[in-house]
Amino acid sequence: MNRERDTLVVGRVIGDVLDPFTRSVPLSVIYSSREVTNGCNLKPSAVVHQPRVEVGGTDHLRTFYTLIMVDPDAPSPSYPNLREYLHWLVTDIPATTEASFGQEIVSYKSPSPVLGIHRIVFVLFQQLGHQTVYAPGWRQNFNTRDFAELYNLGSPVAAVYFNCQRESGTGGRRMQA
Repeated sequence: MNRERDTLVVGRVIGDVLDPFTRSVPLSVIYSSREVTNGCNLKPSAVVHQPRVEVGGTDHLRTFYTLIMVDPDAPSPSYPNLREYLHWLVTDIPATTEASFGQEIVSYKSPSPVLGIHRIVFVLFQQLGHQTVYAPGWRQNFNTRDFAELYNLGSPVAAVYFNCQRESGTGGRRMQA
């Protein structure tokens, strides 16, 4: 088990959002000049604008990816009855490019937690080819596993998450350094 997978287990991303998987494609999520690493802490003011998301892979097969950004702790970690809140959905991202080259299905909505520390999760799936994906009717109660099954995406190929709480927030789940 590699370290990347361990941090997803420790952060309960594996379990709450995803089933165990093997990371096979590089994924970089960068807000301003700060790259997201599993369990890092970012305040809402740092994530107002959509991040630059770089996707690896090999381009020789004309491979495409779907990126999902969710909050499994909405509206609060102790009562996540809106789990998962969908913050962003981009499909048809060509391998070895950025999310901006894909098709934005659900526009970016910056995280703004009110209660507690929220995990904000980015999940990358490899598509079978260009796909027609429909936006869900609402953002709350999105289910990454169900979405992947509906569109035949299989297991994720990469995932990363950060912790986010209100600007003056303290308490709640212990934030990891």
